[in-house]
Amino acid sequence: MAELQHHSSSHQRVNGSSGLPGLKKRGHGTGSRSWIKIDRNGNSKILELDKATVMRHCSLPARDLRLLDPMFIYPSTILGREQAIVVNLEQIRCIITAEEVVLMNSLDESVLHYKSELCKRLETNKDQSDDLPFEFKALELALELTCMSLDAQVKELEIEVHPVLDELASSISTHNLERVRRLKGQLLALTQRVQKVCDEIEHLMDDDGDMAEMYLTEKKERRECLITSEQQYDRISTSANNRLISKSAPVSPVGSGIGAHRLKRASSSISSSRHGSFLSSSSSRENIDQLEMLLEAYFVVIDNTLNTVLSLKEYIDDTEDLINIKLGTVQNQLIQYELLLTAATFVATIFAMVTAVFGMNFEDSIFNDPSTFNWVLIVTGAFCGALYSLFLIYFKQKKVLPL
Repeated sequence: MAELQHHSSSHQRVNGSSGLPGLKKRGHGTGSRSWIKIDRNGNSKILELDKATVMRHCSLPARDLRLLDPMFIYPSTILGREQAIVVNLEQIRCIITAEEVVLMNSLDESVLHYKSELCKRLETNKDQSDDLPFEFKALELALELTCMSLDAQVKELEIEVHPVLDELASSISTHNLERVRRLKGQLLALTQRVQKVCDEIEHLMDDDGDMAEMYLTEKKERRECLITSEQQYDRISTSANNRLISKSAPVSPVGSGIGAHRLKRASSSISSSRHGSFLSSSSSRENIDQLEMLLEAYFVVIDNTLNTVLSLKEYIDDTEDLINIKLGTVQNQLIQYELLLTAATFVATIFAMVTAVFGMNFEDSIFNDPSTFNWVLIVTGAFCGALYSLFLIYFKQKKVLPL
């Protein structure tokens, strides 16, 4: 951490800036960005760091650090590395180590809430014994705020969707259809975000190796124990060599003895290092219940949010099906009216045909008796009525018209 503080102070002396600097544009200056460092005691500090310093301090590759770049939009991701946990959950983008949290500085409400809440919890639990390691406390808060944020957005969208769908079901109009289309687009984007967080937590729960990588405090303690044991071994070896040299033995045997001793010590250090690493990994795999229960708790929360989103999507689909049924019913009624109108037009055409026949210029005895023409009208009307009735019966038998 001394390296981070030295880099921050030297950068501020060069630029002459202090206070809360804003995020710099990409490619500006040395490429430094504003970060928030939160230690185990809940103390926060704002630093100006470049990518190389952060990568060197947290032992992260460049591809992991790109997940935290605010210039790009990446799906939610949680990565366990040797000395850090890279968290990219919605607006919360941070690097969690065994001693501190390095958070991307931003004026976003989620980032400010995460910073204040984490500092508050760490300060409150400073003197209290807690079985949860520091890295899991920071990870838990990121999961908690993300799940709460997504759940709040889903509930807000649900409150807005139901009245619009009810109004559309009762009155189909272009305005209501446009509102539903806009809400459906928002729901689709929100569903993808919730689904990604749910899949990421489920992926971690299914992979014991990834969960074992996240026990940063335990791995740090094992490394410190290994270094301490190696230092003690070096001191013992040094004192033994000094005693051998003080006996004034011949040069060549002593040299060969020291060389053999160094070779033995090197092989012993390598074997002990491998043995310690093996014990660390095997012990972590056997003791991942703590992290698994933490992830399972938030998996239940985000899965419930996902079910709410899917239920809302099904409600929209059901409303669309109802609208399609109503539109189909209206279309069928229009077809029925068209058939009836066509039949009536055909029947009326028969009167026009009779009129045309009797309007022709030819001699007929029927014109000598005017009352006889009434029978022509009666017969024509009866024929047209019977023909129209036959049309109706035919349409009903074919189930084109309602019975």
